[in-house]
Amino acid sequence: MATTESGGRAETGFTVSRPARADARRNFDALLDAAREVFAAEGAGASLEGIARRAGVNIATLYRNFPTRQHLFEAVYLDEVEALARMAADLDSLEPWDALESWLRQFVSYATTKKALYDAIAHRAEMFVTGREMIHAAGRPLLERAQSAGRARADVSFDDVLFLVNGVSGANFVQEAQQDRVLAMALDGIKARK
Repeated sequence: MATTESGGRAETGFTVSRPARADARRNFDALLDAAREVFAAEGAGASLEGIARRAGVNIATLYRNFPTRQHLFEAVYLDEVEALARMAADLDSLEPWDALESWLRQFVSYATTKKALYDAIAHRAEMFVTGREMIHAAGRPLLERAQSAGRARADVSFDDVLFLVNGVSGANFVQEAQQDRVLAMALDGIKARK
């Protein structure tokens, strides 16, 4: 599915549709947050009952919002992509390097969730293509701004940066602190040398 640019954000036919009522929206968001954490920790086969319990709702509430496990997978994935796009738009007030670094750190979280869900939603290839387009539309301008300010190396492309950060997010670290250190080293490799 093609995307079009609108105000710096890619517009697509894929969106997460939240309930209108405030209490239902809170439950929906709690379920997405719980699913994101549980899928990242336990993989796509994680217990839906465990996700509902972690969200503080009953299983009927989960199924009312997400009739199938597939619906939940897709909503978590799309919510992550939309969050990355929103975050990029909110970083304009930061210095160019700080904006890029903040966004890439959030990208690591997204990539971890995506890794857990990839096999479960791989049949929805157009959703991944659209998600990739949205990520590029959100992140590429951050890299270009950092490069224009002389804070990021001019010889790297946005794809180079994503491959580097994806490599970090795909590793099986013993501790989160170790992942943070390795990511910091990777980000140092993107910084312009003075």
